[in-house]
Amino acid sequence: MDEYLREIIDSVDNSSGSLRRAMSYSIFAGGKRIRPIFAIAACEAVGGPLDQVLPAACALELIHTYSLIHDDLPAMDDDDYRRGVLTNHKVFGEATAILAGDALLTKAFEVLADGRRFTSPPDAILKVTSEIARAAGDSGMVGGQMIDMESEHRDIDMDMLTNLHRKKTGALITVSVRSGAILGGGDENQVERLSEYGGCVGLAFQISDDILDVVGDQEKMGKKTGMDEARGKKTYTSLLGLDESRKRSRELINRAIDALSSFDGRAEALRAIGEYVIERQA
Repeated sequence: MDEYLREIIDSVDNSSGSLRRAMSYSIFAGGKRIRPIFAIAACEAVGGPLDQVLPAACALELIHTYSLIHDDLPAMDDDDYRRGVLTNHKVFGEATAILAGDALLTKAFEVLADGRRFTSPPDAILKVTSEIARAAGDSGMVGGQMIDMESEHRDIDMDMLTNLHRKKTGALITVSVRSGAILGGGDENQVERLSEYGGCVGLAFQISDDILDVVGDQEKMGKKTGMDEARGKKTYTSLLGLDESRKRSRELINRAIDALSSFDGRAEALRAIGEYVIERQA
């Protein structure tokens, strides 16, 4: 993954130097690569080779990283640290951080549009590109972030909170799994079963984030804890409490793993990642 991402970043026009440095800074700041790993594991689960999914997996990481850069900006969450290092705008300034995020998002679709990078059929590449665009935009991550901002210091119910996070966090995780399955040559039933897995894991991932914001170790997480409450954000822990949130997360992971019942040992990585989602400490 890192080798492929380095190749992509090295292809960035370096006329000023600052843009490539800012993009590289956040891409290689120690991310877990969860979304591309989901894509690779789903491709493996349907019997597809790595080279069929790696470009899309990297594109997903570019999109995720752009979203983090923008989320950290003073106009959004105003965070000083991400992954244990200063946030992009704290190092390069707000204007460069905005442009670095823009460039990462655009570069992702440049990668997806480059048919020479793929061995999958063109119709599969087009379908994945379309689905990633929807998951990253107003129907998914961006739309969820807007709801999140508008919900600060307001009372929202569980249905609204779930809708928010299915878009903000879950959409990109679900499309990561779907992308791997589609590019790996999975049949319709396999893609739908893996979509169910992705939806459950994506929501469990957010609940885990909410729990860690309350009880997590700040040093392990690489950022301040308790920020959701400070910003007046409604979370699963604020609506359900810690114990019930943990129970809800476990139920979702059980459902996710059940969705893989028709898959053989090639889906073992997805099963293990599901467990990791609720056991992680950062």
